[in-house]
Amino acid sequence: MILNKKWIGYGIVWFGAISAFAIVLVVAAIMLRITIGGWNVLSWEFFTTAPKVGMTEGGIFPAIVGTFLLVLIMSIAGVPIGTITAIYLAEYANPQSLISKFVRFSVNTLSGVPAIVFGLFGLGFFIQFVGSGMDHYLYDGKVLRWGQPNILWASLTMALLTLPVVIVSVEEAIKTVPREYREASMALGATKWQTIYKIVIPNSIGGVLTGGILAVSRGAGEVAPILFTGAAYFLPHLPKSLSDQFMELGYHIYIMTTQSPDVEATKGLQFATTLVLLLLTFALNFSAIFIRYRFRKRLKK
Repeated sequence: MILNKKWIGYGIVWFGAISAFAIVLVVAAIMLRITIGGWNVLSWEFFTTAPKVGMTEGGIFPAIVGTFLLVLIMSIAGVPIGTITAIYLAEYANPQSLISKFVRFSVNTLSGVPAIVFGLFGLGFFIQFVGSGMDHYLYDGKVLRWGQPNILWASLTMALLTLPVVIVSVEEAIKTVPREYREASMALGATKWQTIYKIVIPNSIGGVLTGGILAVSRGAGEVAPILFTGAAYFLPHLPKSLSDQFMELGYHIYIMTTQSPDVEATKGLQFATTLVLLLLTFALNFSAIFIRYRFRKRLKK
């Protein structure tokens, strides 16, 4: 019986190791295929020029800038709200209160909603309700500026999509701060907010930054929420204001693979753009891991 348990344990370990190796192998195979397909296209011109008509030539500069602006505005709008919500849930809310349960239910529901639903919500709420209302109030309905897809509405929609990531990450980071730190601070006469501001947040800043970076990495790779709220099919110039449409790397890949007049001619561009997007996503995730490691190392000293 003891021998059987021993072999069962070995079997579980080996099965887990083989499964992990298979996942790594699949990721490596995908990256290798994409790298081989797009490596020859990568050049300085590819990164600094705009796509040309037909999108069988040119570069991805407007898409890179559009993606950067999207995640920047999204982070400015979403990360502070997510962080404040996480602080409220972890430090102020009674876990058994109706409000706390409702907020947690809302966060869990948002994390399970399909991305395309966020896009439809952004179209109905931000564009048709808020944007059209702004046009009616500011321009008496004679100018269509905010009641149409643009980078602001796309960013706010993406901020809603990434809120659960920020809230969960920041709340878990706050919970890792020892309770003794809070008690010692209050014993010295500090208020609740002073304890949070001076003790809790500095000791959980790694998790806060991790949540923000993970939200950015997810936002950079999502396409469905911006289909109806701001992404442009073809726009070889940069957005000049928040009311302009923009190009985005993920949507650009989708357009080249499905809407290009010559899909075969764009294969090299497809692989190269996908490689850039994957490297950007990997870099953001590795940054989150590195930041978390450095802050944990600093706290142990």
